Amino acid sequence: QVQLVESGGGLVQAGGSLRLSCVASGRTFSTYAMGWFRQAPGKERQFVATINPSGSSTYYAESVKGRFTISRDNAKNTVYLQMNSLKPEDTAVYYCAAPLRPFTTAQSMAVATNHYWGQGTQVTVSS
Repeated sequence: QVQLVESGGGLVQAGGSLRLSCVASGRTFSTYAMGWFRQAPGKERQFVATINPSGSSTYYAESVKGRFTISRDNAKNTVYLQMNSLKPEDTAVYYCAAPLRPFTTAQSMAVATNHYWGQGTQVTVSS
């Protein structure tokens, strides 16, 4: 069974930075794409960023391009989301995601909603 455990959320002022981490277990981490999604109060969960198994390709939502960076350390079974220049509209619960099936591309993960999910970590950006 795949397990995803996020950490690193918190309260930060606008313009600040946070780094989220997600440790995965239950299957061979290095062979699967990974991603981050977020859900703000009263809104649907939305794509933030995904990364391919080797880390050589990444995809971002337009709203976070140039500010957020997704990366992974396959030796540590961990995917990261570095968030810089945070804005109040980035406030949400952030979820780590892993695809259900092997050979799911990072690009296709971005538009799908059926993934394994972590428990979520709250990010609050004050103005």
